[in-house]
Amino acid sequence: MQELAKDQPEVMKAFQGLHHAGGQSGALDKKTKELMSLAISIYGHCERCIGLHVEGALREGASVEEITETIGTATVMGGGPALMHGLDAFKALKDLS
Repeated sequence: MQELAKDQPEVMKAFQGLHHAGGQSGALDKKTKELMSLAISIYGHCERCIGLHVEGALREGASVEEITETIGTATVMGGGPALMHGLDAFKALKDLS
């Protein structure tokens, strides 16, 4: 992202601002938003996002059980492809916890 930011500074600055604003606590706390982001990352097959959101969920106090349940929910909604990416999330969880 740093390389792209050199060529597209306004786009990356705007994305970072959006990411920061969307991640703040409000009606939903940061932990819930990280778990939601993890589920969307799994469902959306974003391999790079998965590890970041597992790490973020742990940082915000999510339990192993909450993260594995999030993986399960994403799998229910996304089927086999989501399961394969859910396994990536599970591996990241094991590596980080």
